[in-house]
Amino acid sequence: SCPPQEGHIWGSMRRTAFILGSGLLLLVAFWNSLTWHLQRFWGASGHFWQAQWERLLLTFEGKEWVLFVTALGATYLPVLSFWTFNGLLLVVDTTGKPNFISRYRIQAGKNDPVDPVKLRQSVRTVLLNQLLISLPIVVLLYPTLKLWRDPCRRELPTFHWFLLELAIFTLIEEIMFYYSHRLLHHPMFYKKIHKKHHEWTAPIGVISLYAHPIEHVVSNMLPAMVGPIVMGSHLSSIMVWFSLTLIVTTISHCGYHLPFLPSPEFHDYHHLKFNQCYGVLGVLDHLHGTDTVFKQTKAYERHILLLGFTPLSESIPDPPKMDQQ
Repeated sequence: SCPPQEGHIWGSMRRTAFILGSGLLLLVAFWNSLTWHLQRFWGASGHFWQAQWERLLLTFEGKEWVLFVTALGATYLPVLSFWTFNGLLLVVDTTGKPNFISRYRIQAGKNDPVDPVKLRQSVRTVLLNQLLISLPIVVLLYPTLKLWRDPCRRELPTFHWFLLELAIFTLIEEIMFYYSHRLLHHPMFYKKIHKKHHEWTAPIGVISLYAHPIEHVVSNMLPAMVGPIVMGSHLSSIMVWFSLTLIVTTISHCGYHLPFLPSPEFHDYHHLKFNQCYGVLGVLDHLHGTDTVFKQTKAYERHILLLGFTPLSESIPDPPKMDQQ
């Protein structure tokens, strides 16, 4: 028989393996069940979407590049979702109403209401970035993707494949955005390039694309585009992905910590302090220690998904300021 200490360790290892193994099996079972139900929903509507897609292909036969450019850079989901969401936020930014939303403002007293001159200049820059930079890059993206795989191929991707793509897109974007963003904070580049974006110490949604042209290419466009190029993605996947990235970056910059939406506290703090919180998800900030000051703040405590309707600035208030003698 084995010594008591060795037996204790072996027993502990077996219990750990049993618990971890059971947990993993439950996770896999739940994941398979969840994705199966979603796949069934996707499959049920799949014939409908496949038929619509084939109709589009027939309409643009021989001119698929026009469909590609229109879908991503001109009228379809990404541009429409960006301006619809930001249009709603701009109503609150410029009027302070409805009060229900303005209660969730992160930096109290800032942009209340927003400076109209500064806003007009920013909107003009965003439109120019989209028209003169994003659109030509989308035009170039089509032949780049075709070298690997036709983005306008007949078969739409399956739900499971799209989930895998989404995970890889997110990982690539996190890595590329974090390091390009940190590079732009280097004194060599900050003053000439990145300082423009940081004119807004209390950001609003629309300034998510308010940037110097070089920054717009290096830090906004490339991190989102490399994933689809690597995966040889279908136009439908790219369209959904670009829309999601634009909505997420708008939420990160919006200045309101709204119920049931991802927390914008992380990036809002970056605009406030400049030298913390460079990433999107915060994973690389944790690994590189570029969130240590943030972790000591009330903003970090509020960096959660708000599941109620009480603003976190009220439930987790800032400490009272010491009265100066």
